[in-house]
Order: sequence, then C-alpha cells, then structure tokens
Amino acid sequence: MLNVFSTETRLIPLQASEAAILPEGVAWIDLLRPTQDEEKFIARSLGIEIPTREEMQEIEPSSRLYIENGAMYLTANILVNADTDEPGSTAVTFILSGQRLITIRYAEPRPFVTFAAHITRQPGLCVSGPVALINLLDAIVDRIADILEKVGADVDGLSRHVFRRDSKRGTRRRSEVEFEAVLRRIAHNQDLTAKARDSLVSLGRLLSFLALPGEAKQAKDLRMRAKSLSRDVMSLTDHTGFVAGNINFLLETNMGMINIEQNAIIKIFSVAAVVFLPPTLVASIYGMNFEFMPELKWMLGYPLAIGLMIVSAVLPYLWFKHRGWL
Repeated sequence: MLNVFSTETRLIPLQASEAAILPEGVAWIDLLRPTQDEEKFIARSLGIEIPTREEMQEIEPSSRLYIENGAMYLTANILVNADTDEPGSTAVTFILSGQRLITIRYAEPRPFVTFAAHITRQPGLCVSGPVALINLLDAIVDRIADILEKVGADVDGLSRHVFRRDSKRGTRRRSEVEFEAVLRRIAHNQDLTAKARDSLVSLGRLLSFLALPGEAKQAKDLRMRAKSLSRDVMSLTDHTGFVAGNINFLLETNMGMINIEQNAIIKIFSVAAVVFLPPTLVASIYGMNFEFMPELKWMLGYPLAIGLMIVSAVLPYLWFKHRGWL
C-alpha cells in the first residue's frame, strides 16, 4: 500500500505504474507492505534505493543507520500489538531524502495511524519531511510512554492483589487458577517491558545518529529536537529498568507465595501423619492374633483400646497447637 501525504496534509493514495508521477509538494510517503512495483516507483521517482525486508532486519548499526546518495536511512524497532495478548516488534525504515520522508514498514504500529489522523487537523506537523519525521518519532515515543504507564499501573495492581488478605477467611490463600492468572499477567507485562526497552534502545541510536552535526539551518533545528527527544528516550529507558525490577520482584514474590501454599498443604499431611501414627500403633498391637494376650479377656479391653487411641491422637494435636505449628 502506497500513501502520499502532501504539505497540505492531504492523503493521496497512489497506484504504482510506469506512467505514475509523484505529485508536487509531497512531504511524507508511507509504504505499508510495499510491492515490487511500488518500491521501483519510489526508487525511480526519488533516485534512492529502497531496502528489502531482509536488509531491514539487520541488527548492525552500520546496516541500520547510514547515508547513501544524499539520503539518510534510519531503521528502528517499533512496538506493535501492545494492546493484545501477543505484543511484537517490527523493523521500520525512515528515509529522509531532501524535504521528503519515506517510511517502509510491514506492520501497522498505532503511532502511524494516530499521526496520520493528527496531521489532517494540525497542518504544522507535516510541512516537510524532516518535520514529519521528528513529529512521527515523537508520537512513537509518546506511545511507548503510555504503554509503560499502563504496565506500571498493572504491576501495582498485581502487587496489591498478591499481598491482599482474604477478608472472609483472614488469609492470603489463593487458588491454583488465580496463581496461574497472576503469572500470566506478570509474563505479559514482562514481555511488553522487554519489547518497549528494545524499541527505546533502537530509537535512542536513531536519534543519536539524527543529531549528528549538519550544515543547513533546518538540519540544525532538526538536531535540536532530536536531542530533546533523545533525552526523553533515555529517561524512558531508565524507567523500563525500574519497571522490569518491580516485575521481577513481583514474580519472585508470587513464586514465594506458591511455595508457602505448597508448604501449608505438606504441613497438613505431615501433622495428620503424626496425629494418626500413635492410634495406628495401638490398633496394630491389639490387632495381633496371639493366643496369650493379657488384655484379650478383659471386659473393658475394647473401650480401653479405643480410649487409648483417641488420647494418643489428641495429645500430639494439642502439642502442635501449643507450639503454634497449626
């Protein structure tokens, strides 16, 4: 899909063909899952090379941030599907060629949709390619900040849930299903935080490259805004470390709570075994079929054996209660 945004903030859908001509006043060209015809059309119209999807996946900085034939190529990992159960990360290439911005992507991060909607209401966001680039990057950083705020709030809620006592029973006991649900939420937040951090690190490198010295005045303004955005990215990167630390602590705490629950169950079986061991011993002794047993002919032998078993079971139980083991 090929979308062209003019300096008048109008969306102009184009059909790539041999006779197609790029309109005047184009500030932003957005290539979403481009076909070969669309790539050739843009390359022919602007005199630039369009990187392939495989080239966009390269992780070396020299393959992601470079200048070629006067055009600046910037590739970063952008968080996608953050509101679903399966968040992901996709490589997006930004090409700054003169006063035009070209973006190449194979997914649909939300900042692209929201930015495209905003520029129709605020013309100043897309008066040129460099301005569109820095505002689009700003929208991406804001989106990541919102995601981190949401993750932080969810982690706080999980923390209160894990340590909350049951008001009815006065305990912290949780069911297996509840523990599993908490672990799933922790894993989801950890996945989101890791992908957000990866995106921020990638954007930080991009902005550092974008802030390199230039000659034109417009390049100077671009560098100043890039440096400001870079500081925001550094701040958010530090915040991801804080959130990740809270998530790890919550995970360890939840695993500790599971161990406590398991120990409580094992303790019940251990106490039951100790309580019923003396009665079992008494029953075993008087259950032997020897001919000469002193108590065998007693009239009170049976009540005595039953009473002895009850007393031998109650005494360990009272002892455990006295020691505070129950």
